[in-house]
Amino acid sequence: MRIAVIGSVMIDLVSYADKIPEAGETKEADDFFINCGGKGANQAIAAAKSGADVMMIAKVGDDMFGKTAMRNFSQYNVDTAYVTKVPGVGSGMAAILVDASAQNRILIYKGANLHLQPADIEKSAEALKKCSLLILQLEIPLETVCTAIEFAGANNIPILLNPAPACKELPVETACKCDFFVPNETELAILTGMPVSTDDEILAASEKLIKQGMKNVIVTMGEKGSLWMDAKHCEKIAPFKVVPVDTTGAGDAFIGSFAASYVEKRDIPLSMRRGSAFAAMSVMKKGAQISFPVKEELEDFIQADN
Repeated sequence: MRIAVIGSVMIDLVSYADKIPEAGETKEADDFFINCGGKGANQAIAAAKSGADVMMIAKVGDDMFGKTAMRNFSQYNVDTAYVTKVPGVGSGMAAILVDASAQNRILIYKGANLHLQPADIEKSAEALKKCSLLILQLEIPLETVCTAIEFAGANNIPILLNPAPACKELPVETACKCDFFVPNETELAILTGMPVSTDDEILAASEKLIKQGMKNVIVTMGEKGSLWMDAKHCEKIAPFKVVPVDTTGAGDAFIGSFAASYVEKRDIPLSMRRGSAFAAMSVMKKGAQISFPVKEELEDFIQADN
């Protein structure tokens, strides 16, 4: 069973410091590195490292970073038949600042990602029809996301939408066509206009989405675990307790691992637990994709927690 990820490819420029600089302040970083990232690519790599067969549909720049991204996909056996370079355009980039508490601040430049258009969905139609799940985020043009959702719906392909970065222009009626809607707490607050500072508030905001017509809402809550709600059920999955080093890409880690498990097992709570374990392991190391465990490491981690 194959997973298709339609989404962004970024190069992460990551700086670590004890404290994020205030406006007008200059600080010296304790560490720095360059890493392959982007929500789409992160989720594809997470799914692949969790054991799934993955294809990526994306755009990269006609630059050294584009070449780096392509080599990275190849390293993790992600099918790049529909990842193409945009002549004369730079690759997407993300400037990431990580503080001593492992929290991050991210500023992105979309670059080549803005060139992923609805026509690219049409070009990959036959390959997409063979997939068991389609994963989308919002770091590519909204029109392309909506086209992919309509295509998947018309061809009975299950859809997981990660509404990140949160976009109020996302049509509710289109989002409701997705099988899984997976925001984090911040995105949930932006999309519903409701507070999410307590468990009860998160439940109320999730319920609002269900009442609007969402099929399955899964809220990722970091160190507080994750929440699943549909029209009949509500279940919270406890987190795995770890000491975080860097939370960059943790949400993407959860989604990729959840997807890999779900296409195999079709068990939502089980897949959420595996996603939580995968994400927990990812925050114990610096970086996004390079911090993701492989399937065997994940199995050992889960077994040790039982």
